[in-house]
Amino acid sequence: MGGVAEAADGVPGVDVSNWTGDVDWGSVASGGAKFAFVQATEGTNYRNPRFDAQYGGAAGAGLIRGAYHFAQPHESDGAAQADYFLQNGGNWISDGQTLPGVLDIEDNPYKDKNGKNNCYDLSTEDMVTWIKDFTKKYHEATGRRAIIYTTTSWWQTCTGNSAAFKSNPLWLARWGDDPGELPKSWKRHTFWQSAEKGTLAGGQNSFNGSESQLKELANPPAEVTVSGAARNRKTYTVTVSNTGPHPVKDVKVSGRAFGGQRVVKAPGCKFSGTAVLCQVGELTRGQKATFTITTKPSRSKGTVGLNITVGSVKLTLKAR
Repeated sequence: MGGVAEAADGVPGVDVSNWTGDVDWGSVASGGAKFAFVQATEGTNYRNPRFDAQYGGAAGAGLIRGAYHFAQPHESDGAAQADYFLQNGGNWISDGQTLPGVLDIEDNPYKDKNGKNNCYDLSTEDMVTWIKDFTKKYHEATGRRAIIYTTTSWWQTCTGNSAAFKSNPLWLARWGDDPGELPKSWKRHTFWQSAEKGTLAGGQNSFNGSESQLKELANPPAEVTVSGAARNRKTYTVTVSNTGPHPVKDVKVSGRAFGGQRVVKAPGCKFSGTAVLCQVGELTRGQKATFTITTKPSRSKGTVGLNITVGSVKLTLKAR
């Protein structure tokens, strides 16, 4: 269900493009802005000629910055445009000052030139697929969820008000005194563009949170996902995946068999009696490690299994 966001002061910021021209970033920072979004690319053949100066200038003035891509969904698929964005300024780096990249997808501004409607002549199903392809490619490359910039009316019309993008932060465009109704995928906005221009250079924006939360969005903690399966009464698998943006080190997987069984085999792990301990020295972004644990039940019936602990995550694998 869509929600209604409440207006809040938030943390101020700006967005700029080639059309903004040269920016006095010192003035932007002294005026209270804490972040800036800079257009990097459009389609697969345009790169903002002022991008390097604007992006570097924002960082030099101490602002947290992020790059955005203006989508042209009728020209090429989402993955191709994500690639172009990543190669031309949109790649996320772990420097504590870089926000996840933005997919700017909104009304077609070139209707007179390309002859397409506001949805670029894509069906709602094809548009959702296009956005999924872009955001999937970006996540695979960076470990970050791309921010989506859009309007509620465009989202409702051109995606059928899709609810498929809950994990992507929302940058809502709505000029006025409050953000208003949100698209169906989101219960809250992360950024809000409230005006095309104002006291600061470029578009006027706010972050829906504290400055410390803004910094955490630029530099989130490591993220590990744990999954497992009981393949039968004797064989269990546990997979540890690095699904975040940072490498993780010294991951410990500890397990204990229950139901009257003991561990008899666990390649790459130490085990004794009912206990097993597996360790991973390092998992780079996107890497995973799978362990297979074999047990010997003392009885042929009844519930058996493994209790697995990885950090604060606890997982119970059962078999009958």
